[in-house]
Amino acid sequence: MPNTLRRLTIGALAKATGVTTPTIRYYEDIGLLPPAGRTQAGQRSYDQTDVNRLTFIRRCRDFGFSIEQVRMLAGLAISQDSDCNDVRDVTKEHLRQVRVRMMELVELERSLAGFVESCNAACAGGPGADCTIFNGIGGSGVNGCC
Repeated sequence: MPNTLRRLTIGALAKATGVTTPTIRYYEDIGLLPPAGRTQAGQRSYDQTDVNRLTFIRRCRDFGFSIEQVRMLAGLAISQDSDCNDVRDVTKEHLRQVRVRMMELVELERSLAGFVESCNAACAGGPGADCTIFNGIGGSGVNGCC
């Protein structure tokens, strides 16, 4: 069915794309989605192009791209002058950021595992206020710090 014949309400668009209606409104407000067409009654009205664009945006967000990166990728996707290298460069930068975050998460995992091991060895079953995890998290415990 051509795009001009099958129109969707915001609720139907949300259901079709797995994106909530407040998020759809937000994406319109910040310009990721073009302003919706309107029915004679003033309700938002969408077509298959909107479904495709919103699905693309949702998938980008699922991959962890920032709003600005999604904006750049969406712009590149519709530009006749864009170069594949531009798309690659945005994705390459995101990959770099993901790798940095992964290293940070590995260090976080090591710290948390150390806290648990310390507790198991030193104080498990004792008073909560004396738990060694507080020393690990706060440096010198929580008593008197707050």
